[in-house]
Amino acid sequence: MQADWGPGDARLTPKSVSGSGEAMRVSAGSAALRKSPDGAAEQINQILFGEPVRVFERDGEWGYVQLGLDHYVGWTRLASLAPAGRDPTHRVRVLRTFLYERADMKSRPMRAISMNARMALGETSGNFVAVDGGGWVFARHVVALEDNETDFVGVAQRFVGSPYLWGGRESAGIDCSGLVQVSLQATGVYPLRDSDMQERTLGLPHQPDAAFTNLERGDLVFWKGHVGIMCSPTMLLHSSARDMHCEIEPLGQAVDRIRPIAGDVRSVKRFG
Repeated sequence: MQADWGPGDARLTPKSVSGSGEAMRVSAGSAALRKSPDGAAEQINQILFGEPVRVFERDGEWGYVQLGLDHYVGWTRLASLAPAGRDPTHRVRVLRTFLYERADMKSRPMRAISMNARMALGETSGNFVAVDGGGWVFARHVVALEDNETDFVGVAQRFVGSPYLWGGRESAGIDCSGLVQVSLQATGVYPLRDSDMQERTLGLPHQPDAAFTNLERGDLVFWKGHVGIMCSPTMLLHSSARDMHCEIEPLGQAVDRIRPIAGDVRSVKRFG
């Protein structure tokens, strides 16, 4: 399920390009997507191992790309990319695992790969399975792409304690809307990236009462520039830029603290 967003959003629209671009995939464990072709530029998103991109422009070691899953555009290092290869068949189901050089837990780990990383698999050897493009992954850490989780809140709760990272989408570093995105992706729902996009495209509007006593587990709570997930009728799970990690806290406490910074809660969205 892919959410739609209005045409012309600069975050999702390639600039001044022609053609359909070159199909590639991420071959690094993860790759930063930046505003400009500069390692010091702001990270605006993150691409995980095996995720598809289209390269529209090259500038030295950098490529101007559009992401295949959420359509975001920006710059990433070309060294992090490889030819598209076979279509992925499986994804990582755990927060983090390793891609090994051989089918042996004592062999050299080639890279760490994170939840929702995608791959095409080949032969099996013991507890490991070969990954298209090289390396072996522990078989019980991956599932077929169509084998979706059923509880995105439960997925999100696994990230509690993960550090906050602006633009991040993995347990090594994740931001508020990244937490919503990757948790839903594990259930087969593919949201857009930023909190304002998610506010407009996910769920149905729900009107909270003044004391927020009518919320449910799974409701999304939106502020200007921030989003959290209700993991119970009273507790909010979010990646907090104040405490710099994913945490669970009473919603009322979060509302009072966030109000001077981002104002009051802007909306609540509920999945049907």
